[in-house]
Amino acid sequence: MTTLQTIHDVPVLMCDPEGDAIGSEGDALDLVGNAGYLGAQWVAIPVGRFDEAFFELRTRVAGDIIQKFVNYRVGIAVIGDISHHTAASSALRDFVRECNRGRQTWFLADVEELRERLKGQGLS
Repeated sequence: MTTLQTIHDVPVLMCDPEGDAIGSEGDALDLVGNAGYLGAQWVAIPVGRFDEAFFELRTRVAGDIIQKFVNYRVGIAVIGDISHHTAASSALRDFVRECNRGRQTWFLADVEELRERLKGQGLS
């Protein structure tokens, strides 16, 4: 079940770990649409929900999905351990590092790290 939570005054759509794989622009648009409908500024998605192609940059799946979130000004947080993916790909490792420097796309270990990152970004 997907739920809306408020973390430090920031509305976040928390995706359930169980559910259909996210692997296309259409899947991203569904999430962005749900976020907009519920008033969420961020969507937190467990790593296990992503199709394996998301972590292979040559497929462009990650770029296509993330671009949809950027276009609609909705933040995306990929939650969970992706170390086995980054260990196998220096390009992915660099991509994750660059994303985490920004304010739109984050790859985080857990929801607690998301809470820390959202401190001071709320509406108040």
